[in-house]
Amino acid sequence: MSHTPHELSEEFPDATDRIHALKETDGHFARLADEYHAVNRQIHRIETNVEPASDVFQTQLRKHRMALKDEISAILNAPA
Repeated sequence: MSHTPHELSEEFPDATDRIHALKETDGHFARLADEYHAVNRQIHRIETNVEPASDVFQTQLRKHRMALKDEISAILNAPA
Protein backbone atom coordinates (compact mmCIF):
# COMPACT_ATOMS: atom_id res chain seq x y z
CA MET A 1 0.00 0.00 0.00
CA SER A 2 1.17 3.50 -0.77
CA HIS A 3 2.14 5.96 1.93
CA THR A 4 0.91 8.84 -0.19
CA PRO A 5 -2.16 10.46 1.41
CA HIS A 6 -5.38 10.96 -0.55
CA GLU A 7 -5.13 7.88 -2.77
CA LEU A 8 -8.49 6.99 -4.34
CA SER A 9 -8.66 3.76 -2.35
CA GLU A 10 -8.41 5.83 0.84
CA GLU A 11 -10.81 8.50 -0.33
CA PHE A 12 -13.44 5.94 -1.41
CA PRO A 13 -12.73 2.81 0.70
CA ASP A 14 -16.15 1.29 0.00
CA ALA A 15 -15.74 1.67 -3.76
CA THR A 16 -12.39 0.01 -4.44
CA ASP A 17 -13.94 -2.78 -6.52
CA ARG A 18 -16.04 -0.28 -8.50
CA ILE A 19 -12.99 1.94 -9.07
CA HIS A 20 -11.03 -1.01 -10.42
CA ALA A 21 -13.90 -2.11 -12.67
CA LEU A 22 -14.46 1.40 -14.03
CA LYS A 23 -10.74 1.83 -14.74
CA GLU A 24 -10.96 -1.34 -16.85
CA THR A 25 -14.18 -0.52 -18.71
CA ASP A 26 -14.62 3.27 -18.82
CA GLY A 27 -11.95 5.24 -20.66
CA HIS A 28 -13.11 8.59 -19.28
CA PHE A 29 -13.02 7.31 -15.70
CA ALA A 30 -9.60 5.74 -16.27
CA ARG A 31 -8.24 9.08 -17.53
CA LEU A 32 -9.73 10.89 -14.52
CA ALA A 33 -8.21 8.35 -12.13
CA ASP A 34 -4.81 8.56 -13.82
CA GLU A 35 -4.87 12.36 -13.73
CA TYR A 36 -5.97 12.34 -10.07
CA HIS A 37 -3.11 9.96 -9.27
CA ALA A 38 -0.55 12.16 -11.08
CA VAL A 39 -1.75 15.38 -9.42
CA ASN A 40 -1.90 13.71 -6.02
CA ARG A 41 1.66 12.42 -6.38
CA GLN A 42 2.86 15.87 -7.43
CA ILE A 43 1.21 17.44 -4.37
CA HIS A 44 2.82 14.81 -2.14
CA ARG A 45 6.26 15.53 -3.64
CA ILE A 46 5.74 19.25 -2.97
CA GLU A 47 4.53 18.66 0.60
CA THR A 48 7.57 16.50 1.37
CA ASN A 49 9.95 19.08 -0.18
CA VAL A 50 11.09 16.69 -2.88
CA GLU A 51 9.78 19.10 -5.52
CA PRO A 52 9.57 22.67 -4.18
CA ALA A 53 6.79 24.88 -5.52
CA SER A 54 5.13 28.16 -4.71
CA ASP A 55 2.11 28.33 -2.44
CA VAL A 56 0.04 29.61 -5.34
CA PHE A 57 0.93 26.63 -7.53
CA GLN A 58 0.34 24.24 -4.63
CA THR A 59 -3.12 25.76 -4.07
CA GLN A 60 -3.94 25.43 -7.78
CA LEU A 61 -2.95 21.75 -7.69
CA ARG A 62 -5.08 21.11 -4.61
CA LYS A 63 -8.09 22.77 -6.26
CA HIS A 64 -7.53 20.66 -9.37
CA ARG A 65 -7.30 17.49 -7.27
CA MET A 66 -10.56 18.42 -5.53
CA ALA A 67 -12.31 18.98 -8.87
CA LEU A 68 -11.11 15.60 -10.11
CA LYS A 69 -12.24 13.96 -6.87
CA ASP A 70 -15.68 15.58 -7.20
CA GLU A 71 -16.05 14.26 -10.76
CA ILE A 72 -14.86 10.81 -9.73
CA SER A 73 -17.28 10.83 -6.79
CA ALA A 74 -20.19 11.77 -9.08
CA ILE A 75 -19.39 8.83 -11.34
CA LEU A 76 -19.05 6.45 -8.40
CA ASN A 77 -22.34 7.59 -6.91
CA ALA A 78 -24.28 7.47 -10.17
CA PRO A 79 -26.68 4.54 -10.57
CA ALA A 80 -24.92 1.60 -12.19
